[in-house]
Parts: sequence; C-alpha cells; structure tokens
Amino acid sequence: MTATQAPPVRIGKAAVRALGMLALATGALESVVTPTLPLLQRELRMSPAEGALLSIVLLITGALITPVAGKFGDRYGGKRVLIRLMAVVCAGGLVSAVAPNLPVLLLGQILQGAMVGALPLSFILVREHLPAGEAKVAIGVVSGLFVGGGMAGTLSAGPVAEGLSRHWMFALPTLAVIGSTVLVNRLMPQDPPGRSDDSGIDWPGLVLLSGTLITLMLVLATAPDLVSQPLVLGALILLLAAFVAGWTAVERRAASPMVDLRMLARPAVWKSCVLTFVICVGTSVPVYLVPQLLAVSSDAYGFGASATEIGFFLLPGAVAAALAGPIAGIGARRFGSRAVVTAGAVIMVGALIALAAVHTEVWHLVIGKMLVALANGLCVTAMVTSTATSVDQGDTGIATSLVLVTRVLGFAVGVQVSGAILTAATPAGSDVPAESAFVTGFLIAAVVTALSLLVARTMNKGVKE
Repeated sequence: MTATQAPPVRIGKAAVRALGMLALATGALESVVTPTLPLLQRELRMSPAEGALLSIVLLITGALITPVAGKFGDRYGGKRVLIRLMAVVCAGGLVSAVAPNLPVLLLGQILQGAMVGALPLSFILVREHLPAGEAKVAIGVVSGLFVGGGMAGTLSAGPVAEGLSRHWMFALPTLAVIGSTVLVNRLMPQDPPGRSDDSGIDWPGLVLLSGTLITLMLVLATAPDLVSQPLVLGALILLLAAFVAGWTAVERRAASPMVDLRMLARPAVWKSCVLTFVICVGTSVPVYLVPQLLAVSSDAYGFGASATEIGFFLLPGAVAAALAGPIAGIGARRFGSRAVVTAGAVIMVGALIALAAVHTEVWHLVIGKMLVALANGLCVTAMVTSTATSVDQGDTGIATSLVLVTRVLGFAVGVQVSGAILTAATPAGSDVPAESAFVTGFLIAAVVTALSLLVARTMNKGVKE
C-alpha cells in the first residue's frame, strides 16, 4: 500500500493576521531610508553617489534572493524558509540600527533585502492552507498591509530620526518584525516540502549575477571621481564585461538557470523587459532627486525640508502607487495592456518635463512625484500582466523573473546615474549641487522614458474583456 499525503492543515484568522502584521512591519522597515536619505548623507558624510548606492542595495539583494527562496521553499517547506529569511532580515535591521558608518549600514541593508524573498513565501503559505477563494482575500490583505507599512514607515521615519535618532528609525520596525515573526512561527502550521527540482540551485549564475550588479553599481557610483583615472575606470568596465560574459555563458548552459536567457528570444518577453528597464530608469530618477531637492537649503534654491517634512511630502506618491495596481488591472482588462502602458509612459514623460521646467514650489514636486508613481504602477502592473498571459503557464515563473531582474537593473541604474550627476555638479568644499543638475536629471529621465513609447507601439494589445 502507498501512503497518502495528509491534506494541509487549515489556518485560522489569527495566522493570517500574524502574516499581515509581518507584512506591515517589513513594509515599514523597507521604507525608512527614502525620506531620511538626506539626513543620513549629512550624518554619515556621504556623497550623493554613495547615498544612491545605499538606497538600492536592499532591492538588489531581494532580486537575487527571491528565486533562491522559492526553490528552497519547495524543497524544505515554506514556513521553515520564511522564518529563516526573517531571521536574516531581523539581523539586518539590528545591524542598520547600530551602524556607526556607511559600510556597516550597507551591510545591514544587504541583509534586510531578504525580506523581498520572504513576502512571496507568505503568499505560498496562504495558498497552501486556505481554499482558493479565501486565499485570494488573504493575499490581498497581506499585500495591502505591506503597502500600508511602507506608508507608515515613510511618515514615521523622519519624526523618529529627528526626535530620537537615526538608530531608532531602524530599531523600532525591526522590533516589530521580530515580534510578528515569533507570532507567525507559533501560529502557522508546518507545510510539507514539495517535490524539489533535481537540477538544484544555480549557484554559479547567482554568484556571477551578484558580481555583475555590484560591479555595475561601483562603476556608476565612482565614474565622476575616476574620470581623471581612466585606467582604473577602464579596469572596472572590463571587469563588468567579464562578469556579464561569464554570467551569460553559465545561464545558457545551466540545466535550471536562475534567469533563463533563452526566454528573451520571445518577443513578448524581451519587449516587456526593455519596457520595464526603461520605465524603471525614468521612475527612479525622481525617486532619488525629489527628496534631495526638498532637502536643499532654502538659502540656495531648495526648501530646507526636514526628514519629517520629506516623508509627509512623499506620502501622496505612496498612495498613488498603491492605487495604480487596481487601476492598471481594470484598464488592462477593458482596454488592453498596450493602452495602459502607453498612457502610463505619456503621463510619466509629461510629469518629468514639468519637474525639469517648474520646481520652485513644494507642491510642484509633490504633484510631479505623485504622477510619476502613478504612471510607474500603471506600466509595471500592465507589463507583468501582459508577460504572464503571453507565455505558457509553465513558463510564467521564468518570464516574470526576467521582468523582476530588469526592474531592479533599471531602478539601480537610474538611481546611480542620478547620484553621479549630483556628485559631478557639486563644487569642491560644498554639499549643495548646482540646480542645473536636477534639471539635467529630470530631462534625461524624460527622454529615456519617451523611448519606451517606440517599444510600446509594437506590443500586442493584450487581453480585453
């Protein structure tokens, strides 16, 4: 006789609430850097390029961890992997909280990046332990609480950093993550491991992709300082090319590649990847530049905004980003993905040009950033939907992972280029860049985003109902 596997244990509302609390806490921890980046740059004596690097390391780690976490979850069980990843996140939060300098803070942010891989695992657990209808509701609740946590972190980081210290703005949400992780561990039943992929983890591909991303960020961050040292800059570029060539060769030969480059031959996939990269470059520039411009002294051309005020000014953008997903879903269903992407790109180009031309009042920046956040949400949601529905069901994970990697690359490149522009435009002995640097950054982002319209024209219209 063959033993039959027992059905998964059904979870109650308490376990779902615990997952929701975990999402709320991780969302808050993830979002504290953006509104306080000017404050961190002052206290840790960072250049704009170093500040740009700090703002993206968490996202890069998350892109690398996510596919590995999924495979480990299948092999060892979702709960076991989730708890261990959250232990890494908690360690990262505590390291960030006590960090005395930039290198230690970067280490803390790298460890915190594990949260990006942990959130999808919570969705897997919900689907494992609840019927389909209830699982959809629970996933929506957890997703909404993660977004809500991001808004809470954006608003609270400034007051905590200024009222207590920058250390507490990491420590408080980390304590919340620790408490909610304990609750999840106690209330969530163990799930049995699924059938694992015999090909295992693509460790060489992961290592080479990590080297590629780190070297790329290093080139972009140090380029302004290395213009006078062409040999060093050239060596870094050659190292980057070697990493790219090695990663490409490994991924083509791997039995189960981390990123299946062969999928890029499909028009629906490579078009989505190109659009995702370009749109995220355009989005990331104002994400970095707007807080910097708000923080510039009012004696110059800025507004002298505190970290608390910056968080308040960024809140409408966070709300717009939260609303963009449902709006994009409705729009893609009614008008098709291509129409939604085109509308989002047009909105973003208009907002970026407006920011470059007019940024003399706070409300100019608030409205511009809000429109960019809305446009980004529209485009990314529509492209993910288009990609997921244009490939075979068994290829959905591979195709969407390509979109994830290009999203991270686009965001990282945009932020680092923005930081390099400000660094190059900052006179020696001053910490205030020339105003023209902000205009240049916004215009470059507008031009890059406008290029997406050329690709969007060739997209399939997408499924309409």
